[in-house]
Amino acid sequence: MSLKRTPCSMLSLAIVFLSGLFIVPGVATSAVRSCPFCAAPSLTLAEQLSQADAAALVMWAEAKKARQVKGKRLPSETTYEIREVIRNGRGAVKKGQRVRLSRFRSGKKGDMFLLLGSRATKVEWGSPLPVTETSYQYIVQAPSPEAAANKRLVYFMKFLEYPDRQIADDAYAEFANAPYKDIAAISKLVPRAKVARWISDARTPPTRMGLYGLLLGLSGNQTDASLMEKKISTPSEEFRLGIDGVMSGYLLLVGEKGLPLIEQLKLKNQFLVDANGKVLTDKKGRKKLVPFSETYAAMQALRFMWSYADGRIAKPRLRQSMRILLDRPELADLVIADLARWKDWSIQDRLMTMYDDKAFNVPAIKRAVVRYMLVCSKDLPKGKNKKKTAGPNPKHVDAALKHLAVLRKRDPKTVMDAERFFFLK
Repeated sequence: MSLKRTPCSMLSLAIVFLSGLFIVPGVATSAVRSCPFCAAPSLTLAEQLSQADAAALVMWAEAKKARQVKGKRLPSETTYEIREVIRNGRGAVKKGQRVRLSRFRSGKKGDMFLLLGSRATKVEWGSPLPVTETSYQYIVQAPSPEAAANKRLVYFMKFLEYPDRQIADDAYAEFANAPYKDIAAISKLVPRAKVARWISDARTPPTRMGLYGLLLGLSGNQTDASLMEKKISTPSEEFRLGIDGVMSGYLLLVGEKGLPLIEQLKLKNQFLVDANGKVLTDKKGRKKLVPFSETYAAMQALRFMWSYADGRIAKPRLRQSMRILLDRPELADLVIADLARWKDWSIQDRLMTMYDDKAFNVPAIKRAVVRYMLVCSKDLPKGKNKKKTAGPNPKHVDAALKHLAVLRKRDPKTVMDAERFFFLK
């Protein structure tokens, strides 16, 4: 039996595939700017505040639903009273002023909101954001987006698991938007004991697990490495959000010594095993498959170590780990693309054998093989790509050119399809 990609995994991986394979770089792709294991970046409260021309703390005063008055239809409206001015919109906002918005919002006197607006000829207010005294102080005291990254992240780190969910979610968003280099720069300030507890706590939002795995990898010790090893080794049939960050944090801590665990449990094994290596089965005696998401998370961890970890694990060793997955038809196209980016030219003959193997008779795999050969054939010494220079081509380039000639003769349509969207950066 082999792992299968579910429709959801196929959809998400298609995005990765399109971005990483149709434009095939000759070198490793540039690092993703935001946190590698966080949810998609969103506009944080500090960013929203910095972009507003006008901002004020307001309190709910009254609200009226749409109504008929003397035969005239009046729209819904809600009135707020400005209690504190944060940004005055070039003098257009004053304390005590009342703001009437053409939308109904139920509430009671004393309910607090943050109003943000832009000004052209007058202030155009956005939707009121409910706040408490605590969350309001959190917002106005937060460092501006223009402040130094270390100052900002140290401030928001204090609120990552704050009881007020609005505050905690916004603090997480700040980290989700932060480049990895900025997160790594504050590693000595990470409260590692707290982060370890968060990783162990079942109540921790799964969306945060990737970030916390990364933070613990940057700041942890051997005890933390054992904690992450246990989490990685725990057999699970479920989709574990953030496990890629935990695996990456584990490899950051232990380096190459951690690869055998990842390789055996996530890359080689197709079935879940217990602590003694015994294959687990369900009530009907069927072997339990390692979820595709776990294997893909391990791939992501290898990619992370390649792109971000500054040689923590030698690149030839990372290539060795990635090559394990070439035997898996359900992953081969993605693996071939990675190895092309990583300039692993040792697998050319293996790929040509795969091309005729019935188990790999999939258009995506065949196109990936062609693109691999195209990238390899362009891997010339500096200067030789632009003008002819003396000396022979590297052996891997000549070998790739020969393989391409064979493929063009044997399967011209696939080669043409692969070349159609091939761009070398």
